[in-house]
Amino acid sequence: MPMMLSAGCQTLLAKELLRFWKVAFQTLAAPVLTALLYLLIFGHVLEDRLPQTHGVGYAAFLIPGLAMMSVLQNAFANSSSSLIQSKVTGNLVFVLLAPLTAGEMFLAYTAAAVVRGIAVGIMVLGVGLLFAGVPLAHPVWALTFAILGAALLGVFGIIAGLVADKFDELAAFQNFVVMPLTFLAGVFYSVDDLPPLWRTLSHFNPFFYLVDGFRYGFLGASDVAPWLSLGAVSLALAALSAYTLHFLDSGRKLRQ
Repeated sequence: MPMMLSAGCQTLLAKELLRFWKVAFQTLAAPVLTALLYLLIFGHVLEDRLPQTHGVGYAAFLIPGLAMMSVLQNAFANSSSSLIQSKVTGNLVFVLLAPLTAGEMFLAYTAAAVVRGIAVGIMVLGVGLLFAGVPLAHPVWALTFAILGAALLGVFGIIAGLVADKFDELAAFQNFVVMPLTFLAGVFYSVDDLPPLWRTLSHFNPFFYLVDGFRYGFLGASDVAPWLSLGAVSLALAALSAYTLHFLDSGRKLRQ
């Protein structure tokens, strides 16, 4: 662990990593299977029916999108499920009793979410490469957007876990916010193929910039400039992180 982390932060981070690793079949293997089914269904059915996008076949275009979708959904699931489980079972009190600052809690939960999201994304990419070759034009860009995406959804997962008081409320975040924004972010299509109205609306979806920027790292082509995507994602992450840190520091929904 980095030396800059306190012992308490390192312990909470280790606990969060161990938490999803002990049920790896559910937290790692299951998302890869889901992405594989999407690839088999959409990639197999549409591969020969759609023209090339950004100079590659549909399967090669789809794989980076599926990988980023998996990164986002699993990063959110890691931090949000951990907090709601701790609240429901009552063991969150042991975290609150530890000498941890709001920043240390934030860092531990976010870092664990990033690790799980990146791990699932790498596994999805590995499986996808068995079905279609995908170039890697700009690996630094791909890694940057993967980390930023996992961090953004990990932070949003903290908010969801704090706000929700039961699993049904947490499911609402997943079903009505995360999933729609992910599916409408250009995972399965290029937004340039949409009608003007829907193309414009897509540019207000922060997930679109994550998917498009990540895909640029592989294909070397994107619907918008990668620097624009980087700026939009960084701004969203900074704003959401500041709000989450304030929320944690206030103790609301934690010490009730």
